[in-house]
Amino acid sequence: MTTATPGVSGIAQQGEVAQDQARAARMRSLTSGPKPTEAQVDKAAKEFEAMFLSAMLQPMFAELKLGEGPFGGGHGESMFQSMLVDEYAKQIAKNGGLGIAQHVKAQMLRHQEVSS
Repeated sequence: MTTATPGVSGIAQQGEVAQDQARAARMRSLTSGPKPTEAQVDKAAKEFEAMFLSAMLQPMFAELKLGEGPFGGGHGESMFQSMLVDEYAKQIAKNGGLGIAQHVKAQMLRHQEVSS
């Protein structure tokens, strides 16, 4: 009696099925449990806007020539530039930003109502 071994496509399909099952389990774990408070949702929405702003600002600051001027920081400046841009983005989001956080928060709250 011989056992059939799955071909490459069969192994790939098994892998995809396992990934789909893992995703479904992860989604169940994310949607079950205690619902976040409105303050937590607000904080998450503002963090999302800050990440978005940081992604938008990074290319602008990437074009700056570092080390010029009286306070040019050289290699150290280039190492910490992305952190500085992240902080700029956080401050912009904290002070009103682009209004993305409001829409994200509304969607998150709407999703909570639907899933309950």
